[in-house]
Amino acid sequence: MSEERKLSDSDHRRLGQELDLFIFSDLVGSGLPLWTPRGTVLRQELDDFVQEMRDEHGYLPVTIPHITKKELYQKSGHWTKFSDDLFHIKSREGHEFAMKPMNCPHHAQIYASRPRSYRELPIRYRETTTNYRDEQTGELNGILRTRSFTQDDAHVFCREEQVVEEFLKIWTMVEKFYKTFEYSLKLRFSTRDEKTPEAYAGEPEQWDKAETELKEALTRHGVTNLEEGVGDAAFYGPKLDFLATDSLGREWQVATIQIDFAQPKGMELAYTKDDGKSERPVMIHHAIMGSIERFLAVYIEHTSGKFPVWLAPEQVRVVTLNNEAPILKLAKDVVKKARDLGLRAELDDSNESVSKKIHDSETMKIPYTLVIGEKELKSGQVEPRSRTDIKKLPVTKIDDFLSQVAAQAADRT
Repeated sequence: MSEERKLSDSDHRRLGQELDLFIFSDLVGSGLPLWTPRGTVLRQELDDFVQEMRDEHGYLPVTIPHITKKELYQKSGHWTKFSDDLFHIKSREGHEFAMKPMNCPHHAQIYASRPRSYRELPIRYRETTTNYRDEQTGELNGILRTRSFTQDDAHVFCREEQVVEEFLKIWTMVEKFYKTFEYSLKLRFSTRDEKTPEAYAGEPEQWDKAETELKEALTRHGVTNLEEGVGDAAFYGPKLDFLATDSLGREWQVATIQIDFAQPKGMELAYTKDDGKSERPVMIHHAIMGSIERFLAVYIEHTSGKFPVWLAPEQVRVVTLNNEAPILKLAKDVVKKARDLGLRAELDDSNESVSKKIHDSETMKIPYTLVIGEKELKSGQVEPRSRTDIKKLPVTKIDDFLSQVAAQAADRT
C-alpha cells in the first residue's frame, strides 16, 4: 500500500466522523470540535489513566475559570509573549479580559492565596481543562490543531533541592503512559538560545540553574543519547520534550516537562524556609498528553481507529440472529451482565440481516461481536468474533467470555 493511501486510510478527520467521535459545526466555528458520547468516552478514559497516576503521587485537583483579567497575564509575562494569540473580551464596564490560553498563572494564584511553609512543599496541582488560542484559519487541522483544546495540566511548586526528585516522578508517569500505547520515546533537551536573550523571561543565572537541574535529572535517569533543542525552550524555562514515532513513521512531540524559575519571581511566589527567611519556589509544568485533542489525532492515525479493548468506546456488541422473544431476552441479559462488569456493551436488535449487523460492528472497529441465536440459547456458549488485530477467543461460556474481556479492560490491554 502506498504511503499516500496509508495516510488517507488513517486520516483522523475521516475516522473521527466514521467512528462517531467528534464533529465540527459551521454555526459553532472552525477549530472548535464537538465531542460525541463515543468520543467523550475516549477522552475520559485517557484522563482517568493520567489522573490515577498523579493521585498516586499526591496531586491535588483544582478548578479555575476560563477567562481572566489581562493584568494576570501581564504579571506572569504571557501578555507580552502571547497577546496576539489570545481571544480578547471587553466587559460592559470596560474591563479587558482574555480567554485563557494556559493555566499556570491561575494555578500560581491558588498557591499564592496564603502563606506557605517549606514543610508544605512540594505542592502539586492537577487540572484537566480547556484552553483557547486564536489560531488562524489556515493553521487549523482537524483536532490536531484547534482553537479550543484540553490540557491534562499539572504544576508542582517545590524547593530547589526537590526539583530533580519531582522531575523524575513525572518522567516515570510519562514513560508508563506511553508504554501502554506501545510508543517508543525519544528525548529532546530544549534550552534557550543565548544569542536571543530578549526572547526569554528571567535572568541568565536562573536559566543556568534550571538547565543544570535538568541535566542532573537526565544523568540520574541514565540518559546519554538525546536530541539538543537549542532555542526550543519555553520563554520561562528549559524543558524536556518527549518524541514518539507513529506506525506511519512520523515523529511527534507528545509530553513535556518544564522547569520554571522565572514565573515564580514575576508572580512573587514565596515560602518560608526553616530559618524564617522567604524563598522563591521552583515551578514545574507538565502535561502528559500535551492536549487530549492532539494526542487523539495522532493516536487515531497511529491505530487507524482500532482502539485497545480498555479504551474502545464500545467494547462488545451483541447482535441478534432474529428477534424471537427467547433470543432477544438472552441478548439483553448478556448486555446487562457486560455492563454490570463495567464493560461498554450495546445491543443491535434491528431488523437488518445478521451479516449487515456484523458488518456494521466491524465498520465501527468494535473489539468483540457476539451473535445470539438458537445455538447460543441452547448451549449457553458463544463464539466471539474478534476484530482482526485482536487474538481470537475460543467458544466459551457467556460469563467466562465477559470475565475475560473485563480483565483485559481492567489491565488496560
